[in-house]
Amino acid sequence: MDAAVKKAEEFSSVEELMLDMGARGRAASQIIALASPETKNLALTEMAQALRARSAEILTANEIDISAAREVGKPASFIDRLKLDGDRIEGIASSIEAIRELDDPIGDVLAEWDRPNGLKIQRVRVPLGVIGIIYESRPNVTADAGALSLKSGNAVILRGGSDSFHTSAVIHAAMVDGLHAASLPEAAIQLIPTTDRDAVGHLLKGLDGTVDVIVPRGGKSLVARVQEEARVPVFAHLDGICHVYVDGGAEADMAIDVALNAKMRRTGICGAAETLLVDRSVADTQLAPIVGALIDAGCEVRGDEITQASDARVNRATSEDWDTEYLDAIISVRVVDGVEAAIDHINRHGSHHTDSIVTSDASAAHKFLERVDSAIVLHNASTQYADGGEFGMGAEIGIATGRMHARGPVGVEQLTSFKYVVRGTGQTRPA
Repeated sequence: MDAAVKKAEEFSSVEELMLDMGARGRAASQIIALASPETKNLALTEMAQALRARSAEILTANEIDISAAREVGKPASFIDRLKLDGDRIEGIASSIEAIRELDDPIGDVLAEWDRPNGLKIQRVRVPLGVIGIIYESRPNVTADAGALSLKSGNAVILRGGSDSFHTSAVIHAAMVDGLHAASLPEAAIQLIPTTDRDAVGHLLKGLDGTVDVIVPRGGKSLVARVQEEARVPVFAHLDGICHVYVDGGAEADMAIDVALNAKMRRTGICGAAETLLVDRSVADTQLAPIVGALIDAGCEVRGDEITQASDARVNRATSEDWDTEYLDAIISVRVVDGVEAAIDHINRHGSHHTDSIVTSDASAAHKFLERVDSAIVLHNASTQYADGGEFGMGAEIGIATGRMHARGPVGVEQLTSFKYVVRGTGQTRPA
């Protein structure tokens, strides 16, 4: 931490600091792009071990960040996203090891063919280059983003939130330990050593062409700023307005379990359900049990008239509720006329993130999965599975809801591009 602060103070301005980070990141990216899978995997192994070795140091730093967050009145859901304990640190280390075990994507031949003139053409996977990642209160992103970028042959510049500044600095130090152990450049994973907001502005401008893509992971205001100001491509999502739709063909116990987990397992993550839709045909039998289970678990329910009538504890939903990402123990509930109405509601009010249908009706499930316009759609499963680790991708640095290049969990493969390699025997193109 002290070294990072001292480093920042060596520069006369934030702009000078950021341009230097960009230049060093570009130089490091040229080395990382050519690093062998064995070298990158050694670095990841050592990073995981360094995290475990620095566990006490990480927890001490984390307590500083948590105390500061509580002093300014941050909500419980925010504190949950920020807080680390021994199990969560072990989870971060294990995630790095899971990334290590993934196939190395760099150099993969995606397609190849021969032309009549004898040219042999290959489409080959390559790194993106230098990735700028901006995130808020989740210190684990420091490790996930660093590890995913390294595995995919990229250098990365990390801008963690001021709320997790101390925690992220120690986690970053563990990542640098791993780079040193594998004789890789320290600038392959850089953490911006200042909370000055101007640093974000400079990063979004691309640092004189040294940054190839920006990945924001945070709240709506952060992502909106990134999309508005960025001068380089962006992988982003604005909201995680996720839905669970209980169809007329849903099994009652499954519907309760899925709805409860989707909302209450962790309320502050982007894959948490924010709206529950229930088919009118089963509202008399299934609505009250699901709503009651949510309220009994500590969730505030805001519902339409039918939902209010099912339980006196339900508050009235307003039109704004259908477009709100609560990131808290609050859910809006509406009764709809079948799968068509559910699809219409989701495509109108959702954020194209993650949506689930609970049903034993294969036809309804097919219609939902095919027509809901979201990056992730699920059948009989909780929306909380919207996670790269749960997809077998080791980890992810966000859920992209756009359509260009990456959609869904942004993992190792999504942090690559490709180039064409053409081999000839002296061919020249006729005039």
